[in-house]
Amino acid sequence: MNRDNLNALAVGVGVVALIAGFGVYFNSPDLNKAASGQENFAPSAVTQNGTVTQIDKSQFKKAPELAKISGYINADSVSLADLKGKVVLVDFWTYSCINCIRTIPYLNAWHEKYADKGLAIVGVHTPEFEFEKDYDNVKAAVEKFGIKYPVALDNEKGTWKAYENRYWPRKYLVDNEGYIRYDHIGEGSYAETEKVIQSLLAERAAAAGQLVSIDGNVSTPESAQSVDFGKIRTPELYFGYKFARAQLGNPEGFNPDQVVTYAIPENTAITPNIIYLSGEWKNNADSMELQSEVGTIVLGYNAKSVNIVAGGQGELQISEDGFELTGEDRGTDVSENGLLNIDGQRLYNLSMHNEYGTHQIVITASGEGFDIYTFTFG
Repeated sequence: MNRDNLNALAVGVGVVALIAGFGVYFNSPDLNKAASGQENFAPSAVTQNGTVTQIDKSQFKKAPELAKISGYINADSVSLADLKGKVVLVDFWTYSCINCIRTIPYLNAWHEKYADKGLAIVGVHTPEFEFEKDYDNVKAAVEKFGIKYPVALDNEKGTWKAYENRYWPRKYLVDNEGYIRYDHIGEGSYAETEKVIQSLLAERAAAAGQLVSIDGNVSTPESAQSVDFGKIRTPELYFGYKFARAQLGNPEGFNPDQVVTYAIPENTAITPNIIYLSGEWKNNADSMELQSEVGTIVLGYNAKSVNIVAGGQGELQISEDGFELTGEDRGTDVSENGLLNIDGQRLYNLSMHNEYGTHQIVITASGEGFDIYTFTFG
């Protein structure tokens, strides 16, 4: 998914003094132009008396306008032209991406905290899978995640291409004059990002001869999940032959667009980070679709939590390390008896441990038509 778990600020930082006297980091302008981590950056500075020292903004790239948007949620329409004079956070996301989902509490907090101080957040929903193009699916996700800011549906990837983006999630901060001043790929750096928001809002206010009350504190949402990417040993795993980065553990392997009867040979040693299947499965470009009444998926992984992106229909029995997953380690979508009912095309949390470690999870799917796209981890 190119949902890179990058939690460091992109290369090239500069420090600026704000009204409240705090320091803040900005990405380099060359990174904004080419996403390549070049250096040389000169930020504006707001002094304690509220004046702003101007810089030559020709070194920065103007933010492209939203392009080829197919619909909107929480707004009749939205464009950067409409938001001229505000500080704008453009957030590229897609609703089944776990990395995107984990950033949403921060985005919600920033919207609540700074919307009346001149910040406008625009979620650009650029789908990876076909089902993510469905308006009702996205709208349900927006409601579930409590998103109040406008979301633009970038189903044709027109805006994605205009920004030359390749990652979910990715955040661009655009100043009040329309220049990209900050660019962050992946999760993390939330405090640094919020400091940039505060700085640009202060700069905007000073340029207009106004005062804005910004205390310099950063948000710590209660619902935020902390992730230590250095302890996750299993990468995201795809079921579709078009996106798969590794072969299946089964000798039958991938057979594009064919229905294959998979079997896990007896006494097979399960290799970590490799997907094993049993039952009849149709090999789709982006998923595996169950064709038999029952099918099994086995995976050895190393992480704290495991999720799947799935859809279709069916009931899943979840077990882990030889036991039905009914205790405190069961995921938020798993019932007390270890069952999970597929109720839509979305991400499902299967297990959630207190510590990072090695486990083997077994999914027994009942119901022809169950569709599974990825494993993701936390």
